[in-house]
Amino acid sequence: MRRGACAYLLGGRFHRLAWVEWGPPDGMPVLCVHGLTRNGRDFDALAQALATQGRRVICPDLPGRGASDWLPDPALYQPPSYVVALAHLLARLDGPVDWVGTSLGGICGMLVAAGPGNPIRRMVLNDVGARIPADALARIGAYLAAAPALFADLAAVEAYLARVHAPFGPGTDFAHLARHSVREVEGGLALHYDPAIAAPFNAGPAQDADLSAIWAMGSAPTLILRGAQSDLLTESDARAMAARPGARLVEIGGCGHAPSLMNAEQIQVLQGFLAES
Repeated sequence: MRRGACAYLLGGRFHRLAWVEWGPPDGMPVLCVHGLTRNGRDFDALAQALATQGRRVICPDLPGRGASDWLPDPALYQPPSYVVALAHLLARLDGPVDWVGTSLGGICGMLVAAGPGNPIRRMVLNDVGARIPADALARIGAYLAAAPALFADLAAVEAYLARVHAPFGPGTDFAHLARHSVREVEGGLALHYDPAIAAPFNAGPAQDADLSAIWAMGSAPTLILRGAQSDLLTESDARAMAARPGARLVEIGGCGHAPSLMNAEQIQVLQGFLAES
């Protein structure tokens, strides 16, 4: 594993976007982008597996998460800002990439893929799609608001993550997630993300998010993964998306929002799809 970082300009100042990467530096890049409260280390198991196929796997921490800089204005914690940061990384890669996006990371992927001349060759959307129900957004906002400010130890962090992310499903290594989800602060451990990422959820009542126009603008071959019990990507919405040319749907049993991509079966599905020409 190697670490990297680049600067990006947002809101009138430069910030640092950090990532970890695996595999040969000259391998065909795969960009793995995490969900709302997570970080790039969620993809360690997937990245190591793809690296054995000769892929260069780059797993960034979105702004306000992990080793990346926090943003000075909470209003900037929105997908367009994340795409600005990721665009600097894409410019550095300067060539075709495959994209694996979980939840928020998938939204960012759809935004990039909708742009003419975009570099995405193949895309995996992990339990996110063209419509996000208000009830699912309200649920996410509620657990953000209730997140503890301080934990006594890693065991407490692991127990918390296992509870709020139980829908990640079988094979999720919550001990691994806990190790990479905290920062040391006075009095104990805090979660690795800026609490201000919750600001957009506090702006008003949750409403359905309609990304269908953005989805329709993309054309990259896309694998849509859906947790069978997901409240964020409904079965009907997923099947409608799979009707787009080049899209296919795989449903993951025993999961809700969103499959962790940590167990061998899920990893093999992605390896097969990304290996296609």
